[in-house]
Amino acid sequence: MGSKLKGKNAIVTGAGRGIGKDVSLALAAEGARVVVVDPGAGRGGEGADAAPADQVVAEIKKAGGEAVASYESVTDFAAVGKMVQSCVDNFGSVDILVNCAGVLRDRMIHNMSEEEWDTVIAVHLKGTFNTCRHAAGHMRKQKSGRIINIASAAWQGSVGQANYSAAKGGIVSLTRTMAREMGRLGVTCNCIVPMAATRMTLDDDVKAKFKKQFEAGEITEARYNELVNMPGPEHIAQVIAYLASDAAANINGLVVRSAGGTVGIYCEPRIIKIIHKDYTKHGAWELDELEDLFPKILLSEYVNPAPPEQG
Repeated sequence: MGSKLKGKNAIVTGAGRGIGKDVSLALAAEGARVVVVDPGAGRGGEGADAAPADQVVAEIKKAGGEAVASYESVTDFAAVGKMVQSCVDNFGSVDILVNCAGVLRDRMIHNMSEEEWDTVIAVHLKGTFNTCRHAAGHMRKQKSGRIINIASAAWQGSVGQANYSAAKGGIVSLTRTMAREMGRLGVTCNCIVPMAATRMTLDDDVKAKFKKQFEAGEITEARYNELVNMPGPEHIAQVIAYLASDAAANINGLVVRSAGGTVGIYCEPRIIKIIHKDYTKHGAWELDELEDLFPKILLSEYVNPAPPEQG
């Protein structure tokens, strides 16, 4: 076992399978004690099963590490408070929080049900808030901590995933805000945008969706091949372990891309073009002015991502 996280105590949600499992194992392999959180729900959030969390705990212990299981749902604010406290009670502090819990309820926006929207928002966005909210108090008091949230490339827009995209975009904004609120206290907060083959990202239904998008011309052949040949989650885990370590103490508020052997950071949001009118002298914009200047200046290199069909 390594020692880069020795003496640190971690909470990992969605830790029974996929990225969360590999993160739990990677943190433990570097000496962290881990609360393995997973209610054992299905891909869509249905059901419960203690086995996934228990199996990860057993694997960590077999390798010589320390871990306990938690079966709480991240959607339950009060239950998450108990879960975070259990890390303190079992190990003495909360030093690392990694939010991997997730579900999918894919549907086009025009026929998405309220329940499909609410379920995905509750697990991804509210769940991330719940864990961060309860862990933040402990981290503020000890003036140290690492929070790593899982976003997705879907935050930039993903057909058939309005609920998931909205949740992941919210997680990016939440992460950036917490980084600014807590950074001065020694607590960092970063986002990972992963690409890894898991039961959520690459089952038969997902593969069929990618093929349909390719055949419809919505994605290129190169992108299609990239998606159906995703690398495993073990590559993501090492990047998260790095961000959780003391070596990453000055990394805060970043959105990090991790996919196989690729690691990168997203650019900071900024205005790239502008038109200006002195409203104090000339009043508000007139429609004729906007019709002239908007396309001429602001849209000079713009391409509509989904132009209307012809015919």
